[in-house]
Amino acid sequence: MTFSVLPIRQLPPDSTNWTALHNFAALRGQLRVSLTPYCNIKCWFCHNEGDTPPDEQRNHAVRPKELCGEHYTQIIAALVQAGMKRIYFTGGEPLTSPIAAEVLTGLTERAPDVFYTLITNGLTVKKKRDMLTQARLDKIKVSLHYFSDATFAQIAKTMLPIGKVLEGIDVARELVPEVGLNTLLQKQNEHEIVPILEYALERGLSVQFIELVDTGFNEEDRFSAVSAAGIISYLRTLTSEERVEIAGTGQGRRVFRIDGVEIDVIERGLGRHHVGQCGTCALKPNCIEGFWALRLDHSGGLQPCILRSDTRLNVLPLLDDMDQLTEAVARHVDAFTEGVL
Repeated sequence: MTFSVLPIRQLPPDSTNWTALHNFAALRGQLRVSLTPYCNIKCWFCHNEGDTPPDEQRNHAVRPKELCGEHYTQIIAALVQAGMKRIYFTGGEPLTSPIAAEVLTGLTERAPDVFYTLITNGLTVKKKRDMLTQARLDKIKVSLHYFSDATFAQIAKTMLPIGKVLEGIDVARELVPEVGLNTLLQKQNEHEIVPILEYALERGLSVQFIELVDTGFNEEDRFSAVSAAGIISYLRTLTSEERVEIAGTGQGRRVFRIDGVEIDVIERGLGRHHVGQCGTCALKPNCIEGFWALRLDHSGGLQPCILRSDTRLNVLPLLDDMDQLTEAVARHVDAFTEGVL
């Protein structure tokens, strides 16, 4: 896979139809805000929200930095006012960004149904404790794809101890109302899935078990993907509380409830939500997610699909007028939904 910074779309100033954006938000669509493409570990499967993954940055350029902390907070506030309700802060590792404090403590738009989540590998949560105490977050979601030093080294290419991640989880529990875990199912951690589940249940932490998202960057290791069938069968031995949710964005999820703790499984077999732009897309057969997130990157692009950089919207010319910016985003989502980009 070759990585290209351009093209990045600019839409003509036509009349704005807000329906697609509002429907997307109402159906639990996410705004994923990438504060940096850099990370302090190098997980082999990372898609880096459509930018070059950390493990490939020695071979491929990352997008140039264009947005400052103020830009981020203004854009987030504008899109929340336009209807977005689920805001996720990602990277790379977002806590390694020099503007993370400015953004996370500068969130101004609050409403009962607006939810701010930080996604982190947990390694610097303790170090950033004071800042995170001031951050206006509702949830911290920690990526826990390993449960031993050996597996951590194999998956994330690091010599750091797994205890540092677990310590970060404990600190996170002191800082925010809700802490959850993400775990990618793979051959490297297959023997640790049940221990991760038991660890989460003991602490009352929600978990999302996820099947691999294929990208060009992880193509060589695609054989490592593990089906969700095993964990689903095991969960059924623990509880009879099971339901399937298909919200109308992205991929369906299978939800289990054990002693009040919610365990999600994202699996291919539940299908995915594709829209008009996906209809003739050559990558559709390999796409297991569909349209479920708008990804704002540090280069000023807003991207509705991590597999195609040609659908990125350039918001840089609109930073001086948030009304125009939100209208452009609404038109972009409408065009993507209708398949006319």
